[in-house]
Amino acid sequence: MFKLAHNGNILLNIAELNPPSAAFIVEALERSPYADCAVDHESIKAHFTNEYPEQQLVVAKQHDACFSVQVSDDQMQAIGNLTTAQGGKSVTIEDAKKEIVKAGVSRGYKQAYLEQILTKQLELEPGVEVSGIVAQGRPSVDGQPAKLIQHVQTVKERLKQPKLREDGTVDMRDFGALTSVAPGTVLITQRPATPGKEGFNVVGDSIIPLPGESFQLMAGEGTQISPANPLELVATIAGCPSSIQNGMRVDDVFTIGEVNVRSGHVDFNGSVIVTQGVAPGMKVTAKGDITVMGSVESGELKSGGSIEVKQAVIGHLDHKNNDEGLTCRLIAEGDIHLSHGQYTYIEADNVFIDRQSNHCDIKANKLIQVGIDEHPKGKLLGGEILDAKMVIAGEIGSESGAKMSIYLARSGMKITKESDDCLKALSQTDDQLNTLQQAIEKADMLKDVEKKKQLMAKIGATQQHYCHQAEELEQQLSQLELNLHDLLEQTKLTANQALNPGVEIHIFDRVYKTNRSYPPCTASLQDGKIEIDFKTS
Repeated sequence: MFKLAHNGNILLNIAELNPPSAAFIVEALERSPYADCAVDHESIKAHFTNEYPEQQLVVAKQHDACFSVQVSDDQMQAIGNLTTAQGGKSVTIEDAKKEIVKAGVSRGYKQAYLEQILTKQLELEPGVEVSGIVAQGRPSVDGQPAKLIQHVQTVKERLKQPKLREDGTVDMRDFGALTSVAPGTVLITQRPATPGKEGFNVVGDSIIPLPGESFQLMAGEGTQISPANPLELVATIAGCPSSIQNGMRVDDVFTIGEVNVRSGHVDFNGSVIVTQGVAPGMKVTAKGDITVMGSVESGELKSGGSIEVKQAVIGHLDHKNNDEGLTCRLIAEGDIHLSHGQYTYIEADNVFIDRQSNHCDIKANKLIQVGIDEHPKGKLLGGEILDAKMVIAGEIGSESGAKMSIYLARSGMKITKESDDCLKALSQTDDQLNTLQQAIEKADMLKDVEKKKQLMAKIGATQQHYCHQAEELEQQLSQLELNLHDLLEQTKLTANQALNPGVEIHIFDRVYKTNRSYPPCTASLQDGKIEIDFKTS
């Protein structure tokens, strides 16, 4: 009834069969050896509508299976696309491999992927399209940053762990024996940064990972890098360890009950622990950390490390001085942490006040936080924030609307001045280069060849010096611009409960004055002006 032509067409001899309808032909095809071929419905339909039908009717077409490969845009995958055969030949593994190579795939190929797709030829209906991965790239794995592994407990960590009494209560004034290390004790081990693992895409390109960030292990006073292992920091003296950036130092520790007129001022080369308090008019100066278990009243603490006061720091306005300064002062190169502050000047890298700050003047390189936990709810009332990148508190200002000034990103003014100086120096350098160019043009007119050669060499050396200087100034200017951008991006004031009226917010060279109470919000510099964004949750 049906026969296969050399071009893959399935033919029906109309004279022999004289089919009564299109449905009859289709049903006959389904019972024939050509049931999987693609039925040509248009040709069959035309036979019954043409006035002079063909004697040999094309009723179906034999199609071989089709396989193609497409590489993804990111070149990390190669996708095989298969269309199952319709009465024709299946795709062999060898044929499919040729298509994979033709698509440019050279890495990440696995035959198991390909076999999984080609097996579908035995499972799916004729003419069905299916796709799947035939090659998979491997992303690079960035390296791990260098890390410090600490082997000893610092004084600051020890003071966060009060001694437990036998009855289960905690003695907040007893922290047990001081942490002490002997010479030769390993303080820190540095785990080096890792280079990461190289990746690749399916077309054979390598993907280079970012190596982990590294840093130099820093040996503070009383320590040294181990001669036997450059990744170990060891103590060289007996004393108490304290953390510094990327390292440690070891200090002698001076412990005293109360700093008062009987003890005199304390000036110590290491760290100081005051187990009671600091009396009015007394000073404590330490090269290391200062820890006061009690309170500080109209005293002065200066530390080359950090300052921690377990209770309040309380001062008052000194009316004897013309500037009416504050009688209590805390200044640290590291952080300052206290419970409550009142009429106190505070200056540190970061300032943390647990409950409340009343009429304090505070200056921080980075953060001022009033309150504890992830969402601080302490009160920042009165006084002046002299400088900081970030201020976070629960309530800022007073409901009465008393004036309070907050200055943020003040260091940006210094960066701006340095940029102006840099531009001025760059302009002067350009003038020098222009002058030298004119000198070269004049020298080029000399008839004495030897004299011209000497003069050109001298001018060239000077020109090279100024070119190098201009390049350094441009790099410096670029870095200053980046520093200012980063500073302003990070600068923010956050009030987790309320921002009251009367607060004058200065961010860089912009000012915003609050004239009403605001709900939880943040203030930051956006498009050259201070914007208040309200928290939605």
